[in-house]
Formats: sequence, structure tokens, C-alpha cells
Amino acid sequence: MRDRWRRALSRATARLQSDGRQAVLWSFRITVAAVASYVAAMLLFEGTEPLLAPLTALLVVQVTPVSLLASGLDRVVSVVAGVALAVAFAAVVPLEWWSLGLLIFVSITIGQALHLRSNLMEVAISGMLVLGVGSISAGFAAWQRIAETLVGAAVGIAANLLFPPKIGTAGAGRAIDGLADSVSELLESAATELAELGAEGGDPTPAARAWLGESRRITHDIPQAGAALLLAEQGRRLNVRAVGKPNVGPGLRQGLEALEHSAVAIRSMFRALADALEDASWRGDDRYDHLLPGLVQTMREMAAGVDAFGQLVHDEAEPDTRRTHTDMEVLREALEGLHEARARFEELLLTGPPPELLELHAVVLSTVKRLQHELDLGERIRRQVRLTGPGRAGLRGAVPRVARRRQVSDASSAEAETEVLPKVPGEPRDS
Repeated sequence: MRDRWRRALSRATARLQSDGRQAVLWSFRITVAAVASYVAAMLLFEGTEPLLAPLTALLVVQVTPVSLLASGLDRVVSVVAGVALAVAFAAVVPLEWWSLGLLIFVSITIGQALHLRSNLMEVAISGMLVLGVGSISAGFAAWQRIAETLVGAAVGIAANLLFPPKIGTAGAGRAIDGLADSVSELLESAATELAELGAEGGDPTPAARAWLGESRRITHDIPQAGAALLLAEQGRRLNVRAVGKPNVGPGLRQGLEALEHSAVAIRSMFRALADALEDASWRGDDRYDHLLPGLVQTMREMAAGVDAFGQLVHDEAEPDTRRTHTDMEVLREALEGLHEARARFEELLLTGPPPELLELHAVVLSTVKRLQHELDLGERIRRQVRLTGPGRAGLRGAVPRVARRRQVSDASSAEAETEVLPKVPGEPRDS
């Protein structure tokens, strides 16, 4: 337990240091882009204060090159559409309450038709600003607003291309490892509390309901790790900093999907445990005393497997500091523990458990099998190969070597689970 807390503290310290550096660099990049766009616009429009250019640069600069290009294009389209509507209105109608309302209505409608997302309101804003100068100066104001927007968007795009953002694989790895930590800590605390309640003769039903609630919270938080992974995958596209660096995206996605499926299975196990413990008729006799030690040990073996798997994914996401050989050995030892847990519950099922415990035994055994399959090293490599696609013979050749070293076999095939992760376009689906 002490090692677990020490490792958690070390991870939190490293995360704060990394996030702090990234925050400073992000602020510096945005500031440089805004100032550069303002200076460039002043050279084009002497005697003016073209604040629209740095504003556009602030809105355009994004954390990934792909979102940068999409945001810049949307921004330019929204401004052009807004000023075009304003010039047309200024030539036909005066600025009145009804003309302003009509302009806003038409602008927002056109913005929705163009799917401008966060830049939707920019159509109406640009139209109102140009319409407010009157019909005589509307043409000049329109062209200046478009020009300033183009300058700001161009400088913002150039800033991201010349100083590309860091690929977010480390953040995604930490998010996935954090998910694994949450699951393993829940299993470890549940095992400890269940053992204490069994020794003291306390009622474990309220605690079981709390474990079920915590498992629900963990599964509901999975999309947050999925968002970090999607950001990391998008961060490689059109990013010159990705050239020459290994693509750890398939490993991250496989890791998150494996933990997602494992968390769902563990949640089902806590559901069955809560239901079984609500029936007090069998607690306090030999059946309870016989089941409790095996269940506590199984939870701890599950916790060790999930924690080791999360650490493996985390370290593979940071190639500069990877310790994959040690991580694999730790995971193999944890998988051996799951193999023993599986054999233990299979034997219990063969001896014929009482009817009120049959479902609990079956669900625990199914959960152990699910974790064996999802955390298996050979399955991890095969899944990465499918995510990577054809043409990676070196990676494919690694599959048999890992598979031969596996300590666990005969894992059940993957079941269809509720998919909460966004899929990358063109990615093959799970069966």
C-alpha cells in the first residue's frame, strides 16, 4: 500500500511539472501569434487600430493542426458571410430595430446552414458591426474587416505551423493510467474493507452498494480519457513534430478499450455482489466463511492486473522513459494471479455452489475471464496490429513471440460492449 501511495504521489508531481510547462508554452504561442498579427495588420492599415486581427489569431490558434485549419476556415467564412449580408442590407435598408433584427435572424440561419459551430455568432456580429457604420462607409468597413480577419487567421496558422504544439500522447497515457488507478484502487479498497467486515462480523451490504456506485462513476468518467486520446491522435496529423517519432496511438487506444471493457465487467461483478449480500440468509455460516477469502484474494489479483496494465500503457506512451520490459514482467505475474483465480472459481462451480450464490460465482468467473482476455499481452499486440493496418510487418512479427510467452490461454473471445470512445475515421471496428 505504501508503494502505491508513493507511486501515485510521484505521478501527480510529474503531471504538475509537465502541465505547468505546457501551460507556459501555450500562453507564449498565443501571445506571439496575437502580437504578430496586430503588427502585420498595422502595416497594412496605417493610422488604424486593427484589433480584429489579434482577436482572430487568438480564436484561430488551436491545440492541434487539424483543429487549427478547421477553426481558421470557419472563422474566415463566418466573417465573409456576415459582412456580405451587412453590405447588402446597408444598400437597401437603414439601420432600424426591425432591420437589425432581420439581419441577426438571417445571419444566424445562414451560420447554422454553413455548420460554423463555435463561430456561428461571428456571422451576426460581423454583420452588425458593418451595418452600424452606415451605407456610405459599409463597403470600406467590410473590406477592412475581411482583411483583418484574413491577416489574423494567416498569422495564427503560421504560428502553429512554425511552432507546432506538442503531441498529447503523454497526457493521454496519464489519463488512461489514471483510469486504471481508479479501477485498481476501488478493487483494492473493496477487498480490504470486505476482509475487515468479515473478520468483525459486520454487515457488508452498505459497503457493497458504495462499491457499485463508485464503479458506476468510473465507467461514466471513461469518455474523459477518450477525449484525451482523441486529442493525441489528432495531434499527430499535419504536425511536423510527429515526423520520425513512433506512433503510440494504437497502443493507447487498445489500452483504453481494454480498460473500458474491464471496468464494465467489474461493475457487473459489484452489481452481483451487492445483490448477493442483500440476502442475509447465507451470511454467518460456512458458505460465507468459505467464499469470503477467495473473493477478497480475487479482487486483489484483479487490482494488481489492472494497475500493471495501466502502468504499461502509460510508459509506452512516453518512449523516452519507457520501461516496457519491467512492465511486461509485472503484468505477466499479475496475469498468473488471475489464472489462479479463474481456476479457483471454476473449481467452486464444479462443486456446486448453493443456488443463492450461483450467480455471484458465475459473474466473478466471467469477470476474471474478461480481464484475462483484455489485459493479455498477445491480445494487446494483435489489437494494435489491427488498429495500425497493413504494411507493418515488423509489428506483426512480434505477435507470435509475445503469444508464446503468455502465461494465460484459452481466453474467451471479445464480446460486443457499449462503445463510448469516438472512432478515428477509417479505423476497423471490433468484432
